[in-house]
Amino acid sequence: MRLVLTNANLIDCIDPGVRSECSVSVEDGRIVKVLDGGRSPSLDGATVVDLNGGYLLPGLWDAHVHLEHPRTPDATAAELTVQYAYNAARGLTEAGVVGLRTGGTPDFIDVALRDSFNSGQHVGPRIFAGGWFLTTTAGHFLTSGAALECDGADGFVSAVRDQIRSGVDHIKLNLTGGVMGPSWDRHWHSFFLPEELEAAFAIACQRGYPVMAHAASPQAVKDALRLGAHSVEHGYIMDDECIELFLEKDAWYVPTLGITHLTRDQATTSWEKEWAEERGLPSDLAERADAAADEHRKWFRRALDAGVKMALGSDLRPPNQAVNMEMGLWVKDGASTWQTLVAATRSAAELCGVGDDLGTVEAGKLADLIVVRDNPLDDIDNLRKLALVFKEGRLVADHREEAK
Repeated sequence: MRLVLTNANLIDCIDPGVRSECSVSVEDGRIVKVLDGGRSPSLDGATVVDLNGGYLLPGLWDAHVHLEHPRTPDATAAELTVQYAYNAARGLTEAGVVGLRTGGTPDFIDVALRDSFNSGQHVGPRIFAGGWFLTTTAGHFLTSGAALECDGADGFVSAVRDQIRSGVDHIKLNLTGGVMGPSWDRHWHSFFLPEELEAAFAIACQRGYPVMAHAASPQAVKDALRLGAHSVEHGYIMDDECIELFLEKDAWYVPTLGITHLTRDQATTSWEKEWAEERGLPSDLAERADAAADEHRKWFRRALDAGVKMALGSDLRPPNQAVNMEMGLWVKDGASTWQTLVAATRSAAELCGVGDDLGTVEAGKLADLIVVRDNPLDDIDNLRKLALVFKEGRLVADHREEAK
C-alpha cells in the first residue's frame, strides 16, 4: 500500500520549527520520502490525502502509564483486560498516543495487549510492558492492584525472573513511597534494604532488562542511578548530585508533573479544573500533593536546564487525556513547546529503545503520525485539535468532520 500526505505543515521533531508545503510518502508502513518547498511527489498508484495546511508530526507517547480508569478495585482480570484495552485504544484514536510504557499492570495484561496490538489483531498503541511493579511488604501503592510485594534479596531475584519469563519489556522497581498513599507510604521513605536493592538491580541488569525506578527522594534517586537504572520516575525531591549522576550515567528522567500539580487548588485551565473535579482527590492527598509541588517543579526545571535526558510520562489516567494534561504542565513549569513536544515524541521513543524506527518524521521511520489543525509550537494545547491519526500508514482515526 502506498500513501501520500500532501500540503502539510511539517513538524518533524528533528529540527525546531515548521517546514511548509511538505509531502510525506509512505510504503508498506514506512516513510520513504519527505519533500518540502512544494516539490511534487509521485502520486502513481497512491492513496492521496490532502492535509490542507494541517500540522503533521510524529504520534505522541506516554512513557509512564497505568491503564485503569475508572479505578475498580474488585474487578476481575477479565474485566480489567477489557477496560485496559478500551482505554489504550481511546488514547490512540482520541489523542494520537501511539506509544505507551506501563508502570504497573496486574496479571501481565499489558503484555497480552502489547502482543495483540502488535499483531494487528486489534487497534491500539504500541505498548512497552512492565507487568507488576515490584515493591516490599508495606510498600508503595498497594491498593493499586498492580503491586507485587517482595521481601529479601532472593524474593526480589525470583520476582524479576518471573517478570522476565512472563514477557515484560522492562522491570519496574518502587524504591520509595509516593504522594498518593497511606501515612506509612510517603515519598521520602525508602523501602528496600541495601541487599534487596542491589540484588534486584543486579539480576535485571545481568539479564539485560532496563529498570524503571520509582524514586522520589535524593538518596533513592542516587541509589537507582549508581546501580544502573535506565530511567528514574518522579524525582519529587532531588539535589545537585542527582543531576550530576543523571548526566554521568546518561540515564533518563520522567518527571510525571501531574502527580503533584493537578489538585483543585492548583488547576488553572478549564481542562485541568474539569479533570481535577472528576478525579475527586481526597483532601489529605491533595494537601500532600500541594506541599510537594514547588520542590518537584524546582528539580524538573534544574534537570531541564542541565540537559538531563527527559521523556514525557504522565502517571495520569485515562490515556486519552493524560498526555495533553502533562504537556501543559511542562510548559507551565518552564519548558518550551519544542522541548515538550520532543519529550513526548522522539525522546520517549528513544527511552523505549525504538528511536531508530519511531518518534520523528523522516525517511525509514514507521509512519506513526498525527495531524492537528493548528500549530502546537504556538500553543501546546493545539495538540488537542486532532484531525488524523495514522499507525504504520494506516488511518486509525479521522476527526476532520468534528471541526466543521
